[in-house]
Amino acid sequence: MKNKRILALSVLALIGASFLSAQTADEILAKYVQAIGGKDQLSKITSLYTESTLEIMGMQGLVKSTTLNGKGMKQEMDIMGNIISTCYTDQGGWTINPMAGSTTAEPMPEAQYNQGKDNIFIGGPFTNYTELGYKAELIGSEAVGDVNAFKVKMTLPDSTSALYFFDPTTFLLIKSIQQTEMQGQMIENVITFSDYQETNGYTAPHKMEMDMAGGQFAMSMTVTKVEVNVPVDEAIFVKP
Repeated sequence: MKNKRILALSVLALIGASFLSAQTADEILAKYVQAIGGKDQLSKITSLYTESTLEIMGMQGLVKSTTLNGKGMKQEMDIMGNIISTCYTDQGGWTINPMAGSTTAEPMPEAQYNQGKDNIFIGGPFTNYTELGYKAELIGSEAVGDVNAFKVKMTLPDSTSALYFFDPTTFLLIKSIQQTEMQGQMIENVITFSDYQETNGYTAPHKMEMDMAGGQFAMSMTVTKVEVNVPVDEAIFVKP
């Protein structure tokens, strides 16, 4: 009986290894894009507007985000009456953060811009990573909760990289690990994604948990409103 159990476990391990080796990063990312709507449907999305509730270090807030596909993404975070604005465009980025003593728009540091510039694309960077010059590599699997997720490394043209974890059953993104800048230092930013919901053919997570600097900074967001293809005035992305 013991030998049969060992044999069965060995067979399962081989099946798992074969399944992993049969996948490539390109195939996994293609299945992710299909899972969130497919390239044809995503190409029809010109804009995306979302509203989310926010919990951050014991404080409550509201987040409004507007994306004009391929042009710009602006996020306004209202925390206790303080409006923190973050904007990425295809040319650069800027921020306004009164909680850090800045009440006027400041150019975004290059490292921060590079880390988040693909936010201007619906489903980005996975829908067009080859055109952007990104390289994707499957580097194995790793447990994310009770899921043995595919682990894909994306390397940008500037040689910075990020890790993305995909559910092997749904192929949805469930976790990411990126380096981000905070107070002049690069720290690790871990985000988990859950509660995927579909709106007008586009499927996106409605729950995001962020853990930065090993738990020193934690934030959670819950999407409460999604609007697809609403008119967007490009002037909102211009640095004031």
